[in-house]
Amino acid sequence: MSKESFHQIVADVTSQIAGRPLDGELDRWLNTVHGVGSESYERLKQACIDGVAEGWLCEREGGGIKYGRVFKAEDALHRFSVDVVDMKDIEGPHHTHPNGEVDLIMPLEGNATFDGRPAGWCVYPPGSAHHPTVAQGRALVLYLLPEGQIQFTKT
Repeated sequence: MSKESFHQIVADVTSQIAGRPLDGELDRWLNTVHGVGSESYERLKQACIDGVAEGWLCEREGGGIKYGRVFKAEDALHRFSVDVVDMKDIEGPHHTHPNGEVDLIMPLEGNATFDGRPAGWCVYPPGSAHHPTVAQGRALVLYLLPEGQIQFTKT
């Protein structure tokens, strides 16, 4: 899996969500159209697994979390940035999503959940905040951030 191929796989999804409100309706739509068992979910998950194995995804580590911004927000990705994290039974740093956040949860070990959600998509609306938490195992989580906006906070 090349970074260029991964870029195209992600762009296929961002083209379908560009301009849509980041809300519960988008969450339901993503899980229906691109959810667990769909070709697009499996393709994204395998691409992330391959990228980690090849060393160009999650190339940084801090506080027990492997992470990395793969692509900055750009027109080809419909103004979403792309980050991937590798987390196992850990709570990440608190942050807010000024423009919202779209997450793809991909369990790798156990029945891993992300913020209590199982495999699939999770959409956070603009202005939301959380401590991203993986429990019950290990998961990769792909983050799509409109305009790349994220603000880490002290809590």
